[in-house]
Amino acid sequence: MKVLVGLGNPGAQYAQTPHNLGFLALDALAAQLGADWKNEPRFKALVAKVLRKGETLWLLKPQTYMNLSGESVGPFLKYYGASADDLLVLSDDCDLPPGQLRLRPAGSAGGHNGLKSIIAHVGTEAFARLRLGAGRRAGERRGLIDFVLHRFSPEEAEEAAQTAQRAAEATLCWIDCGTAEAQNRYNAPRQPNP
Repeated sequence: MKVLVGLGNPGAQYAQTPHNLGFLALDALAAQLGADWKNEPRFKALVAKVLRKGETLWLLKPQTYMNLSGESVGPFLKYYGASADDLLVLSDDCDLPPGQLRLRPAGSAGGHNGLKSIIAHVGTEAFARLRLGAGRRAGERRGLIDFVLHRFSPEEAEEAAQTAQRAAEATLCWIDCGTAEAQNRYNAPRQPNP
């Protein structure tokens, strides 16, 4: 079993913002896998279940707002008897350049409130996380909160969709080949488009 969690904020006003890159990546993965989302109020989440190559994959989008994501993830893991070893969390990272991915087998929250909440509810930092670059470009004048909650421009939306697609591919690589191989393939700096 694998539990794949995309972080974001529920609601149309947040749908196309940097802070919702985790949701976008999980939507891209769900589309690839033919998964259908169902509302699961007991887990405060949208959930999809897929059987792939004999393994159950759970896709989870907490609907708690970012800062309370652990209220969804912790009870879900407990109910299904999953461990932190089964968990991969996909989230935005404003310290990474736009489009870059960084997969780690464990680590701190790095200032990300969604990860802080999950760590608090799961009781460990020892779970995999895939960070999706949402870094501010040179000349960006908005503060951090305004930046992560701003609506994407058309160009940013296209780049976010490409990043989400790569993150979905990296997630499948993590499932199939493990952390080290997925890091080798996807952690390299993104090459600019010609």
